[in-house]
Amino acid sequence: MKQLFKNEAVRNGLIFIGKTVFYFCIILLLIYLYHYKNIQGGTFIYNEF
Repeated sequence: MKQLFKNEAVRNGLIFIGKTVFYFCIILLLIYLYHYKNIQGGTFIYNEF
C-alpha cells in the first residue's frame, strides 16, 4: 500500500479527487443555507415590487 502512495501520479490523482469532493460539499452546503435564508424558504426575489 505504501508503494502505491509513493507513485506521484496516484498521489496527485487522489489529492485532486479529494479537493474536488471537498469543494463540491462546500457548494452544496452554501446552496442549502441560501435556500433556508428565511422562514419561508427560497422565495422569488421580485415578490416585493
